[in-house]
Amino acid sequence: MEKEIPRGRADLPDMAAFTELCHSHGLKVTPQRNEIFRQLLISRDHPCADALYRRVKRKFPGISFDTVHRTLQTFTDLGLAHVVEGTGVPRRFDPNLDDHYHFWCRICRRVFDLPVRDQDKRGVALELPDYQGYRVLKARLVLEGVCAECLQKTHDDMDGGRSL
Repeated sequence: MEKEIPRGRADLPDMAAFTELCHSHGLKVTPQRNEIFRQLLISRDHPCADALYRRVKRKFPGISFDTVHRTLQTFTDLGLAHVVEGTGVPRRFDPNLDDHYHFWCRICRRVFDLPVRDQDKRGVALELPDYQGYRVLKARLVLEGVCAECLQKTHDDMDGGRSL
């Protein structure tokens, strides 16, 4: 049975819970691992491994990209983060473990959290009975389109020829 992760803010695990979870899985709590997790927690842009690597490297210049990437995968395996994957883009990481959807803007490439509405909670995929030997445990939804800001820019600059 998966251990419930205590949260600091409403949607995020806190550093004490992070330390406890690492210890319970036999992982050392290193300054580098703490910083990677801290940077992930304070990010709001669903960063890819490269973006987090650049942020962590400011504090730990000797850290390697591979260390950051492997650590993020470990966080995902432990349930401390989710992977957000879109079409043709690098995997991004999200510390928000609450139910929500992702919206990926095809113009600016940003990823936004969208709340799960009450009518969405029925979750068609999760209600399906075992289907040909499969059981759905979790469903993730990534919507792709154009965010409000890019739509406004496109609308304001109609002669720019940008096609959606």
